This record gives sequence, C-alpha cells and structure tokens, in this order.
Amino acid sequence: MRAYPILTLLTLFILTTDVLSQGCSDAGFCTMGAMKPDQPYNKKIPIKLRSMEVSFYKGNTTLSPVVYVANLDASFNLIDDKTFFQLKVPYQAIEGNFGNTSGLGDLSLCLTRNLYASEKFDISASVGSKIPSNKSNLRSRENGLMFPMYYQTSLGTYDAIAGISLINKKWLFATGIQHPFNQNENTFTWGAWIPVYQDGQGEDYVRDNMIAYKLKRGTDVMLRAERNFRFARFNFTVGLLPIFRITQDEITDVNTNERIKLDGTTGMALSGIGTIGYNFNVKSGVRLLLGKKITQRKVNPDGLTRNDVTTVSYYYRF
Repeated sequence: MRAYPILTLLTLFILTTDVLSQGCSDAGFCTMGAMKPDQPYNKKIPIKLRSMEVSFYKGNTTLSPVVYVANLDASFNLIDDKTFFQLKVPYQAIEGNFGNTSGLGDLSLCLTRNLYASEKFDISASVGSKIPSNKSNLRSRENGLMFPMYYQTSLGTYDAIAGISLINKKWLFATGIQHPFNQNENTFTWGAWIPVYQDGQGEDYVRDNMIAYKLKRGTDVMLRAERNFRFARFNFTVGLLPIFRITQDEITDVNTNERIKLDGTTGMALSGIGTIGYNFNVKSGVRLLLGKKITQRKVNPDGLTRNDVTTVSYYYRF
C-alpha cells in the first residue's frame, strides 16, 4: 500500500514536466536558507534539520534552450541546534539551437540562525553568497563563438544574499535580497552569430537572444507568501513569489565601449509556486515543486527567464 503515494508523485512529475506554461525565475536566493519553500515545521515531533537533498530540475526557457540541473543540497548545524550552514552544488546541462553546454553551476553558501522560537511560530534569518563556477564565457565547440546567457552554466558574478522568514503550522512568509558585486565576461553579439546560424538564414532567432555584453545584473528583492497543508505523510503548499529587480542591469555598448544601463530590466517578476511532498518517515521523503510565471520583466538579458519549471527531490534528515 505504501507504494501508491510514491507512484502518484512520479506520475504527477511525468505529467507536469511539459504542460506548465511558465516557471520560477531567479538568481538562486529563493531556495536558500530562510527563503526556501516548504520548510519543515512540527512542534509535536522533533524535526532533524540537518539534511542531505538531491534534486533534479528541468526548465524550458523562453527560446530554444532546455536547462537540466542535478543539485546536491547539504545542511548541517554549527555551534548549536539553532545555527545551520547550507551548501548547494549544482551540475548543469543546456541543450538549444546554438549547441550544448554542461558543467558545474554556481555554488551557494548560506548561514541560517533561528532568532525566535515559540509554540506558535519561528523566526529565522540567513546570510550567504553565490560563488561563480566560471565567468559566463563558454563558447561553441563548433565555431568558437561566445554563447548567450541562456547557454551559460554560471552567472559569472560574486553575489551577497540575506533574508528572514516567519513560519508556523499553516504559513511561511519570507523576504530576501541578492546583490551582485561584479560584471561577468560574456561577450555574445548578434553580429558574430548571424552569418553562422543556419547559414545566415536565422537572423530573427539570433536577435531574440538579448545582448549581455559584460553584464552586471541589478539587485533583486524577493517576497514569499506560502500556505502549507500538512497531513500525516502528505504535505502540500501553494504560494506566490514576487521578485523585484530594484536597480537596472548594466552592459558595455559594443559600439561605443561605454557602460550603459538597460531600460526595462527593473520591475517585478511574479510566479505561483506549488509543492507536493510525501514523508516516508520523520527522516526522509520526496517532493515535487512546480512553478508558473504570472508576470515577467520586459527585458531579461541574464538568461534566467523560464517558460516552465519542474523539480523533483529526495531528502534525508539526520
């Protein structure tokens, strides 16, 4: 009998991988520390917060590239049971019309501290960073040309991250900020690819890839409001995830070699997020996460926008 919930989750994963029309888009901080979705909460049974989680992600971008990510997420306590350190190590592969890329993604490091705990709710805060695995300068093996950002396995920047959350039996509210400190070294241009792509017949598709020449992303602020429905073994969440880019992205103008700020890169990207989870016991379980984009910014040179996102994961707490 216990096999049926597992089969149900696997069936849902297969059915939803290709049917969602939109997906979550962020630079990494919405799954870090206090900002994570579907956080455990149970005042009757002690929950082990040290954990190892393995997840598999598929995201269809707004153009041809399809992004696959295998992610190892480890969390363990430091000093006491209220302070935890999180490490995320992703391996990323992208397939698209320009070619294929693969490699280690950006590393995420996060320190989370429980600031307040009561019978009714908990408050936690996080600080962390993202470390680039490369400089966003991967090139095609066939022609040596620079890939656009959709094909890059790294954002190419060192980012600082901070956030805080409040969680109780039914609700999770969180907010966070992510700030990049440097520009990457992506030098994709339309002029280089137009003569090559489809023997010069695919100019429209080439121009659909936004220029991100030595891109410095703007600062992002996220909010999360999530309703949790907890049962003996099953767990469901539904929520909204607005991400606000509060400063403009900057690139280098290839004609003048001057730094310019891009109009249309600020504003809100709003997603609806849902999860379905099944607990084998108090230590382990599986989870399916689905995201649906509701609105997005007009200009997105960072290559983070997705048409659909699905993540399936297994976790073990100890």
